[in-house]
Amino acid sequence: MLAVLWLTAALATIAFAVASTVRAETERSANALDSLRAYYLATGAIERAILYMDWGPGPVAPDGTPRYWAPWRSLLYFQFPAGDAVVEIIPESSKLNLNTATVEDLYALLVHLGAEPARAREIAMAIVDWRTPAAQPTPFDQYYLSLTPSFQARHASFEEVEEALLVKGMTPELFYGDYVTDEQGRLSPRGGFRDCVTVYGAGARLDVNTAPPALLAAVGLSPQAVSWIVERRRRGPFRDQRELEPLAGEPGFHRLGIGGGTIYTLRATARLRLPNGALSDLRRSVAATIKRLPPGWDRTYHVLRWYEDAWTHGPTPEVWLPAPAM
Repeated sequence: MLAVLWLTAALATIAFAVASTVRAETERSANALDSLRAYYLATGAIERAILYMDWGPGPVAPDGTPRYWAPWRSLLYFQFPAGDAVVEIIPESSKLNLNTATVEDLYALLVHLGAEPARAREIAMAIVDWRTPAAQPTPFDQYYLSLTPSFQARHASFEEVEEALLVKGMTPELFYGDYVTDEQGRLSPRGGFRDCVTVYGAGARLDVNTAPPALLAAVGLSPQAVSWIVERRRRGPFRDQRELEPLAGEPGFHRLGIGGGTIYTLRATARLRLPNGALSDLRRSVAATIKRLPPGWDRTYHVLRWYEDAWTHGPTPEVWLPAPAM
């Protein structure tokens, strides 16, 4: 009888372990399936956003705004049968060009991203050293050669912003962004260096609707001006240069613009719709950097880079409220 009881207990334990494993694997498979569905939803949103950009500001909605897209429109909201998606349209002109930015601009940007002044100065000088031709190894090269594995700076133009991770002084927290504690003790995201720079041609003006706050501060705007811009574009995008007139006395005013350029990064974040009609908490983001082509080409755009898993702070909660059909 004792042996039967021990055997029953052992079998029950094995059955419980198998059931737990099956349940965990089932949930993991379901999450993987939902992630894949959200990926294709986000991919479809990017393709639709490109189509809207092609159609441009011509057709007008009943409220007088462009039905599809205009250079000042930085967000597009799409509702699909399977879920919803928000597409952020970010002109590369809203960023600093790594290959042309001055040491002063890079230094100011890094300080406003949270770097100590000494580290910010070192990183800014290392970036300029990386892109500058050199006949002999520089002091930065000597540092890189002392590492394991060792390497030398390219001493040529940056081809990808990720190369900045290799320069002396750069940290993952500075590059990718971090979370900071506000006055109420809540964690809030702070953008990173990669959100503020580009390797593609950038115009003389920064797009005021999408430029990160740290970059706005780096070009000379006061904290009050940056806060005003951030709060103003929460209520709606700047549509006309005249709307920037309250900032006319700011040192960085001449560097602000609306839209601009032919190269854009489109970042889509998708959420699936649950059987009850609510949106899932699972989000999947993808992104594409595209160049819009002039008339006469066999297509309207060219994909310069595709990001399978784009990292984003995510659109603000109010963006996910039901939007009118476009």
